[in-house]
Amino acid sequence: MTRLQELNVWLGNIFDSHEYDIVPASADASFRRYFRIGLDGQTMIAMDAPPPQENCAPFVQVAEVLLKAGLNVPRVIEQDLDQGFLLLSDLGDTTYLSALNENTAADLYSDASNALVKLQLASRQGVFPLYDEALLHREMMLLPDWYIAKHLGADLTDAQRSVLDKTFALLSRNILSQGKVYVHRDYHSRNLMVCDDNPGILDFQDAVYGPITYDLVSLLKDAYIVWDEDQVLDWTIRYWQSAKAAGLPIQEDFADFYRDFEWMGAQRHIKVLGIFARLYHRDGKGGYLKDMPLVMDYLRRVCARYVELIPLLRLLDQLENKQQQAGYTF
Repeated sequence: MTRLQELNVWLGNIFDSHEYDIVPASADASFRRYFRIGLDGQTMIAMDAPPPQENCAPFVQVAEVLLKAGLNVPRVIEQDLDQGFLLLSDLGDTTYLSALNENTAADLYSDASNALVKLQLASRQGVFPLYDEALLHREMMLLPDWYIAKHLGADLTDAQRSVLDKTFALLSRNILSQGKVYVHRDYHSRNLMVCDDNPGILDFQDAVYGPITYDLVSLLKDAYIVWDEDQVLDWTIRYWQSAKAAGLPIQEDFADFYRDFEWMGAQRHIKVLGIFARLYHRDGKGGYLKDMPLVMDYLRRVCARYVELIPLLRLLDQLENKQQQAGYTF
């Protein structure tokens, strides 16, 4: 029996053999698939997360925490963790990515920033896994393992490996010193939905307890849509003001906060380049290749602005046979 047949058997038991419609809703970078269910004029979402590749338990746990925090996330209507099936409330099909433009961006990002502050204010230690040094390093190693070795087909010299090691240590030291809050880990335009209670928030099952700048970087330095740096700076200032007023564990001086934001971004860009390469070379998902240049541009711009990160920029130039770009350092 196929997974779809098993899902239909499960749904049939829930709906007591009432007729329903089922159509694909979306898929993501994991093994999870989503289907929109139509029944009696209402819609729901069925998640298919096949064990052993996926585990629904974290999704259920995080959904409960975020609902209690007053955030608009899917409610779990029915669950079968052993089979890897969830039936969820439907937040619609209008993503931020599809709705964002010059006319809508200010309001949508304001809503997303306010929701992020609400999420962070709910933070408690010991609820979600800690975003610790081991996880940070494991994520950054995706760059040499998948982007450099597999995608570029390059072998690093000992000197080049030393550059990566020193850069990763610098980034980790900064990130681990930041104030800690709940971290969604993929708080961006494909996982935020335009709703009456805006935004609807999806794909939160990998939530951790970690650096306060992480989700803001995900939002404003999005791999799927780009804004002028002056605009990003303005939105970052507005978030910082709100977070500071709310009493969140944030840098008192904006210049210090912005440095944290940028260095967190460097870690995330490093990770995302590795993930996109892995999705292509291991999983056959080539759609993410078109998003690599934007992520690389983010990383290069950050490295060019800070003297401590210039060695990584030079390494990227060596690997990609590019001239070093001129930039400012802080």
